Amino acid sequence: MNKNKRLLKHLLWIVGLIVVFAFCFIPTHYYVEGVGSAENTNQFVKVNGQRDQHKGHFMLTTVGIQGPVTGLQLLLSKTQPFTEIISRDELMGDDDTEAYDQIQKYYMESSINFAIEAAYQKAHQEYHTQYLGVYVMSILDNSAFKKDLAIGDTITAIDQHQFKSANKFVKYVQGLKVNQKVTISYEHNGQRKTATRKLIKLPKSRYAGLGITLTDHSKIVTKVPVKIDAGEIGGPSAGLMFTLQIYNQLTKQNLTGGRKISGTGTMDPDGTVGPIGGIDKKVLIASQEGAKVFFAPDDPVTKAILKVEPHYQNNYALAKAAAKKIGTKMKIVPVKNLDDALDYLAKH
Repeated sequence: MNKNKRLLKHLLWIVGLIVVFAFCFIPTHYYVEGVGSAENTNQFVKVNGQRDQHKGHFMLTTVGIQGPVTGLQLLLSKTQPFTEIISRDELMGDDDTEAYDQIQKYYMESSINFAIEAAYQKAHQEYHTQYLGVYVMSILDNSAFKKDLAIGDTITAIDQHQFKSANKFVKYVQGLKVNQKVTISYEHNGQRKTATRKLIKLPKSRYAGLGITLTDHSKIVTKVPVKIDAGEIGGPSAGLMFTLQIYNQLTKQNLTGGRKISGTGTMDPDGTVGPIGGIDKKVLIASQEGAKVFFAPDDPVTKAILKVEPHYQNNYALAKAAAKKIGTKMKIVPVKNLDDALDYLAKH
């Protein structure tokens, strides 16, 4: 009997150790979204070959994504301010890690283009849009091009036809027949390639297609050269801060007044500032890094939004609440567009 008890005790110890090991070292399907970093935009931007020489600087803010995390890391995340646990599906959907990273890279590239366009328009500097092709955002499993294309590739031509917009590309393909062979030219990781495959019947449609989701891929070409290299940072939320940095250098102003000016928000070519995610985390890191001002998108709270989500709070409201929670003296400034940010900097 004692022998059986000892054996049971040993088995329980072994099971316990396995459980502890799994809890501490085996990744789950969850990620932790927490505080990222506040980065000096000057390190990413060159206008006319030069970096900004003024005192003070603009700072873009990021959200940190950690994962997939272990059970222990999930537990520890509960001790950190403004952290959220998100599932892999919530973060990436059906994409794998590589595809997710490529999409984030595209969003950053688009954000940079819009920032350049908005800044050059405001500064009355010359620029034009150069169309590169259609950007592959997703690929259906039954696409004949599944083994050729990857998310992030740019299709530059089909049957040697080039187009000036994704819509014109789609209309051309819709005029073709299911199972008809087409030859596409595309760029993959900087290399030019071609592939000839059959078109498929698109789901819930009578039209033929390649079996991809696509969007316009273009870049802004300027008379006064500008170069932005965001490194490993992805997503569209640095648009406003890149726009301010470019405009500051184009106009040779000192908009910061020697201060650290932080913020977040997408940027449209017309200067509209759009909402982003994780603004509470960005407020915290900006405050920790000594920012005096934080620009927060003041996106409209419409009746339609409140009907679906009665307790909805926009980015500005969330940023104000976060600032109050951490007790920062950093000024939270609402901005609907580029002019709002420029007007504030001119007056303060």
